[in-house]
Amino acid sequence: MTRKIIIDTDPGQDDAVAILLALASPEDFDVLGIVAVNGNVGLAQNAKNALTVVELSGRTDIPVYAGCERPMRRPLVSGAHVHGPTGLDGPDLPDPTIRLQEQHGVDFIIETLRREEPGTVTLCTLGPLTNIAMALVKAPDIAARVRELVMMGGAYFEVGNITPAAEFNIYVDPEAADIVLTSGIPIVMIPLDVTHGVLSFQDRLDGFAGLGNKAGKAVAEMLTFSQRFDLDKYGSEGAPLHDPCVIAWLLKPGLFEGRQINVTIETASELTLGMTVADYWRITDRPKNVLYLRSADDKGFYALLNERLARLP
Repeated sequence: MTRKIIIDTDPGQDDAVAILLALASPEDFDVLGIVAVNGNVGLAQNAKNALTVVELSGRTDIPVYAGCERPMRRPLVSGAHVHGPTGLDGPDLPDPTIRLQEQHGVDFIIETLRREEPGTVTLCTLGPLTNIAMALVKAPDIAARVRELVMMGGAYFEVGNITPAAEFNIYVDPEAADIVLTSGIPIVMIPLDVTHGVLSFQDRLDGFAGLGNKAGKAVAEMLTFSQRFDLDKYGSEGAPLHDPCVIAWLLKPGLFEGRQINVTIETASELTLGMTVADYWRITDRPKNVLYLRSADDKGFYALLNERLARLP
């Protein structure tokens, strides 16, 4: 049975791979729409990137919306130092011919959740949580209608990648993350602790390039570009592949391990702003609001990626 999903994203190269993985799996997902958010680069470029990736997939039936162009309370922090000025640096992809929907992405999220049967729509968040939080502020009734929210964000054992204490997606809009994590929606959090265990070694990039299709070549070129920053930063032989883990968990949850815990977002401290305070050892009696994943089968993850991406044009 197909699962209805909305993908909320700030494409980035790893977001692009996640979108391609979802769109290559029509028997598993009914993608109701893709919503762009501020994050890796500005909203206008992120929205254009989403259109570009949809066109690359051949699934031009998927509607794309633009959401919020800035965080709820803070100036935008960009990830262009990792992803390049376009957010999708690496491959030479044509400008998209498909166009954005006119409706605001937040209104699309609200309208869709109110229209579909309660408990049937999963939110897949690959960037800052601004759009989802704004939807919850505008329409609190939708929280009870969400099946679950699967997010890439946060860290505990790996701590931070944009500050010493914070992961990028949470740090960009910590107030939004706080609203989402206290909403009562069932949440699966895929943190750096997982994504730093699924590294894109050169042979894995070569595997994408060898798929023999446009999508595989583009993925290899995207990740070859974006991983340069991480290889220099971490000194490893491969870079973390973050956002595809969201879609992979929905496809094959058995590839991942984790536990139900409390996660709270730091919104006040100058030193640890955006930190995901994960009570992994269950020290407190705070309510367990998150299924927090800690590890993944990296070989199984890349095998799944290759199998699905090979289906694309």
